[in-house]
Amino acid sequence: MLLVFQGQKVSRMAPLPGAELVQRPLQLYRYLLRCCRQLPTKGIQQHYKHAVRQSFRVHSDEDNPERIQQIIKRAIEDADWIMNKYKKQN
Repeated sequence: MLLVFQGQKVSRMAPLPGAELVQRPLQLYRYLLRCCRQLPTKGIQQHYKHAVRQSFRVHSDEDNPERIQQIIKRAIEDADWIMNKYKKQN
């Protein structure tokens, strides 16, 4: 993905290969847990695994396909942001 930020082209990659293949909630769940395994410490990994599980519980009754796709898109964007955040710190 190529973004333009303040006149500069910035290349941003998804946190793990396969983000573009995520189309169903279970695929997203597995993808996000794989992302968690890439985080630097066990404490951080556990924190985000818990957040992923909680989010899935909150949205488990969602049945609107458009809303599900919005949630998937946002979750991947959030995972990208988190992965980049920890990548910059290390």
